[in-house]
Amino acid sequence: QVQLVESGGGLVQAGGSLRLSCIFYGSDFSMYVVGWHRQAPGKQRELVTTITPGSSTTYVDSVKGRFTISRDDGKDTVYLQMNSLKPEDTATYYCQAYSYTRYGPEYWGQGTQVTVSS
Repeated sequence: QVQLVESGGGLVQAGGSLRLSCIFYGSDFSMYVVGWHRQAPGKQRELVTTITPGSSTTYVDSVKGRFTISRDDGKDTVYLQMNSLKPEDTATYYCQAYSYTRYGPEYWGQGTQVTVSS
């Protein structure tokens, strides 16, 4: 059974940085696409960024140039480096994983809170 465990959230001032981690347990990590989503209070969950097994990446426009997703297959971990944080980045950030074949379930972590003060 796949399990995702996020960490690295916290409180930071605007302009600051945080690095989130998502550790993958329970299957062949190299076969999975991983994404970071976020959900602010009263808003819908939003896809922020994804990374494929070949390390191709996508980003939502609002974080381009500020956030960087990366993966370390040797550590079964995906990282989200967040720089130049803004108050509007405040949300719970969730890690998601699914097989690159698109067959089978998708998996979610429990979320980690990021709060950016102005």
